[in-house]
Amino acid sequence: MFIHIGGDTVVSTKDVISILDHQTVKMSKVTKRFIDEERKKKRVIDEAAEEVKSFVITKDAIYCSPISSLTLKRRAQFVNSLDQFPSVETESEELTE
Repeated sequence: MFIHIGGDTVVSTKDVISILDHQTVKMSKVTKRFIDEERKKKRVIDEAAEEVKSFVITKDAIYCSPISSLTLKRRAQFVNSLDQFPSVETESEELTE
């Protein structure tokens, strides 16, 4: 499944390692240094035209998101809850008059 993290960006929930609040990153020297180092490696993707509210860390990149970490968490939980339902298979029939 996929989660919309803002703008035109969606990521696979299987690839998400962590979702960090922007304020948490600002307050932690270690986390800020990590983000800065990844930015130098060109692994931080910041396409948000709006204010960055969270960082979505995946196995391949770090995405800047204009959506709060709480909202992203709720979306991820909702998407994961859908996996609990069995898939529905239907037979398609053409309608004839």
